[in-house]
Amino acid sequence: MEQKKAIHWADQTAEKIIQTWGDKELYTCASGITPSGTVHVGNFREMISVELVVRALRRLGKNVRFIYSWDDYDVFRKVPLNMPNPEMLEKYLRFPITMVPDPWGRDESYARHHEVDVETILPEVGIYPEFIYQANRYRAGTYAEGMRRALEMREHLKTILDKYRDEDHKIQGEWWPVAVFCSNCNRDTTEIDGWDGDWGLTYHCESCGHKETGDLRTLKGAKLVWRVDWPMRWAYEKVDFEPAGKDHHSQGGSFDTSKHVVEDVYGRKPPVTFRYDFIGIKGSPGKMSSSKGKVVDLPDLLRVYQPEIVRYLFAGTRPNTEFVISFDLDVIKIYEDYDRTERIYWGTEKAKNEEIEALERRIYELSQVESVPEEMPYQIPFRHLCNMLQIHQGNIDSVIALLPDLKPSQEARVRRRAQCAWYWITECAPEDFRFFLRKPGEKAELSELEEAAVCRLRDEVVAKLDQFAQENEVAEAIYAVAQASGIEPKQLFRASYQALIGKDQGPRLAGFLKAIGKEKVLSILEQY
Repeated sequence: MEQKKAIHWADQTAEKIIQTWGDKELYTCASGITPSGTVHVGNFREMISVELVVRALRRLGKNVRFIYSWDDYDVFRKVPLNMPNPEMLEKYLRFPITMVPDPWGRDESYARHHEVDVETILPEVGIYPEFIYQANRYRAGTYAEGMRRALEMREHLKTILDKYRDEDHKIQGEWWPVAVFCSNCNRDTTEIDGWDGDWGLTYHCESCGHKETGDLRTLKGAKLVWRVDWPMRWAYEKVDFEPAGKDHHSQGGSFDTSKHVVEDVYGRKPPVTFRYDFIGIKGSPGKMSSSKGKVVDLPDLLRVYQPEIVRYLFAGTRPNTEFVISFDLDVIKIYEDYDRTERIYWGTEKAKNEEIEALERRIYELSQVESVPEEMPYQIPFRHLCNMLQIHQGNIDSVIALLPDLKPSQEARVRRRAQCAWYWITECAPEDFRFFLRKPGEKAELSELEEAAVCRLRDEVVAKLDQFAQENEVAEAIYAVAQASGIEPKQLFRASYQALIGKDQGPRLAGFLKAIGKEKVLSILEQY
């Protein structure tokens, strides 16, 4: 297979992974999160960044394992603001989140509810990881060896962690790399009393007074602290690549300490990585946080953006770049940008140069949910589609019936775009973008001069609409009507929009008249 120059960041990362680890039978790429609240688009950035690198490795003919860890044995520290039944949830603070009940009553636990929400929607954007549930792993004793190794090396671990802390934050007194959920009350309000140098760990609980000595191989509540747990799993799963957010990648942050721990304690090289940046939402600046309740998740994106365009937002942006996902008028531009990339891929539009063309083509490939379609998808500009849907009051079938040359094989994507467009119009679009056609018989309040001009527009332009070949010919005829009526074009436009939609402005009038259609415009204007 001819080796292409790696022009996209995912391909460049894939090459770096192979250079770092050499030729292997299987490469492991990892991602993961604590399901402590709604899994937002900031978390999704990590998932899709890994998936894009996985695709790049597979394109090079490599076997890849893509694992996604649910850290559902983490502590339930606080109740996010957007959760139902907060009083009930409060009772389970300090429990492992896998033991907190589902406040919606749908799944077996709070953690599982958030996991299911993500697992069921990821296939819509072409992401199929192997899910690993850390609560199951710890309870089954899978990591008993890893915990024992950490206990054997605890003084060295303490030295590693202190290396990245300033004097005020160095570990004081006795420190243990293992924490325990009490087997009596399930809370993490425990203190380690001792370790016998083998498998026996003794602890007591400050909440309920319970005390016991358990075997690490069967003690279900024992787990490693975060900065030891992460590198232990790198070694256990033989992870070759895992990115992390810029909070983890800060100097002396958890990635720095974990790299040191995995080498010194678990005897393995750290994975190849990169830092991904935060995502902003228009109107909600700053880092999103599940704990604050104010979040945007993948279903929110998929209501407004086609799956390919959700992928495009991430495939087209380097991970270490902060960017904003819009739900305002910028939605139109994002659709236009994607359509342009699509035209470049299919050769119906030229890029500025060969390098830009190669990058745009690769971004388009990576934006597809499964694979590139066999034919160029039917393109209907998002803005035009929005106007058509509003003219037809959201009736998608009516709009699709009007599209020339639409093949049955192309209809599914157009229909999905129309569903997104209608949701955006009704739920997100600015008020001045929305309109409803007046019903026949409704009349705007116009001056005599304006009414006469609208009558002339009706008789000299609309009545002959099917005689105009191009939209610019309609525009010229509208300006001619303004001149003949002794009215400023701006005033004619305002009067026309008032007569048609009851607003002072609207879509470009020439195209708008053609989109509405001669018969419908005449029926609205007949009483003038």
